[in-house]
Order: sequence, then structure tokens, then C-alpha cells
Amino acid sequence: MRLIPSKLKPASGFAYFFHIILICLLPIIVYTLVVLNFVQLALSIVVLSKWRMFAVKPRFWASNIRANAVDLMVGLSIVIFMTHSATWPVKLLWAVLYGVWLLFIKPAGSILMISTQAFLGQLCALMALFLVWAAGPTYGLTLLAGLFCFLAARHFLDSFDEPYARTLAYIWGYFGAALTWLLSHWLLFYRVVAQPTLLLSVVGYGLAILYYLDHSKRLNPGLRRQIVFVMVAIVVVIVAFSDWGNKVV
Repeated sequence: MRLIPSKLKPASGFAYFFHIILICLLPIIVYTLVVLNFVQLALSIVVLSKWRMFAVKPRFWASNIRANAVDLMVGLSIVIFMTHSATWPVKLLWAVLYGVWLLFIKPAGSILMISTQAFLGQLCALMALFLVWAAGPTYGLTLLAGLFCFLAARHFLDSFDEPYARTLAYIWGYFGAALTWLLSHWLLFYRVVAQPTLLLSVVGYGLAILYYLDHSKRLNPGLRRQIVFVMVAIVVVIVAFSDWGNKVV
């Protein structure tokens, strides 16, 4: 069951204004810490900003962690992106994007925006994973990629009250882990985006569109074939035109 944000956050008045100020302070604090090279402290601040997950009875902790996982994935990933940015204007741009996430994207409750949250969460988490741990052990990449895919899928499916949300999320997580395990033996990069990230984003986005259209009774056989064709064509182009000699084993 999804909690309604308006019942947990002030909707107007001084409390609302103060709440917005606190949200805006988080990207500023994170940016300042990264510029001062206190990266671990910046990561800790992002995690500590979710302290309300544990301000309930322990039996609700697992549900709260899952509900806030996408927000944590985005926040921690942006800190990593800041850290790997060469100049302070780029770091500042990431801080601004983090503010946009916190103020406009994360609080939204429509199906479209929840789908956007799930897509951005998976994309950012996978990009950050391969950015900092491309040379890490295969089992670590596999487990984390599968976990990120599972959490993003669960966030997406919960917005539809899908009775098989857990099962479908496990399937997507397994697919993400399996694809990462396979491609980690020939880990290719397109500038800063690893091939597993790109493929999982394309396939995941295509499947999410199919699911949304089917759920809203707007999916017909012709449209289904078009979406599948475009999705498969993009995957074939990515695989066929990759330089498989340029690899990280």
C-alpha cells in the first residue's frame, strides 16, 4: 500500500515553507561537502536524510526502506556523479538536478511520474555502479545490478496495485543480474554509460510502456508489434555495432 504524501508533509503555511527550505538545503550541503572532498560525509548525509524510515515500529522498516529505495538510489548516485565531475560548474549542475528531483519529481504521485521515478532510479544507480566499480568482482556487480532492477521494478509496479508485483519485480531483477553477469565479461562503455546500463534501460523502458498501455486498455496488436520492433531494433544496433575488442575483463 502506498502512503499519500499529503498526509505526511505540511501542505501550506510556515511549516510547508520550512519544509521546502530544508529540502533545498540538502543539495547545497551535499555539493559543499563534495567540493571540500568530504565525499563519505556527503553520502552519509543523503542516507541520514531518510531517518524517518526508522521512526516507526521495526516491523515497518522493510516496507519503508523499499518505498524509499529509489530516492536513495538517485541521491547516492548524484553524489557519485558530483565526485567524478571535473569542474565545479558541473558539480553545481548535479546539485541543481538533485534539487529538481527532490522538489518536483520525487513528491509526485501520478502513474507517469512514479514510472519516471523508477526509470531514473534504475538508470542513475546502474550508471553510478559501473562508474565506480567497473573493475569490481563479477558477483558484486551482478548482485547490485539485480537489486537495483528489482527495487525500480517494484516501485513501478506498486503504483498499479499489481497483485504479482513482487514476482514480476523478482523476474526483472533476475534478468538484470543475469545480463550484468554475462556482459561483465566484455564490459563496454559508450563514453560514461556501460553497455548493461544501456540495454537494461532500453528493455526496461519498452516493457514498462507495454505494461502501462495494457493496463490502461490502450494496447492493440499493431501497437505492440511496433514497440517490440523498435525495442529489438535498438538492442540489435547496440550489440551489432559495439567494439567487442575494447573490453574490460
